[in-house]
Amino acid sequence: QVQLVESGGGLVQPGGSLRLSCAASGSIVSISAMGWYRQAPGNERELVATISGGRTNYADSVKGRFSISRDNAKNTVYLQMNSLKFEDTAVYLCYTRALLSSHIISTYWGQGTQVTVSS
Repeated sequence: QVQLVESGGGLVQPGGSLRLSCAASGSIVSISAMGWYRQAPGNERELVATISGGRTNYADSVKGRFSISRDNAKNTVYLQMNSLKFEDTAVYLCYTRALLSSHIISTYWGQGTQVTVSS
């Protein structure tokens, strides 16, 4: 199994910044992708950013403001969020797609971290 531990969420004013981290652990052989989704109350879960093989992908709503990066040695993904807006308020969920030592390939999710943008 894989455990994902997220950190870095919190309360920030509009225009502020936060950095989310997500560390994966477990019987991981390799990770093909990591990323972040978010879900606001009453809304569906939406893609924020992903990183796979060094390539990144962003939702249009966060392009130019958010930056995703990964430390392969630590199986950790980061999301640097700048110029935060009210509409960025949501629970941010980390995911990873990993190959385990049991030869299983699957997608795993973290428990989520709350980001609240408020004045």
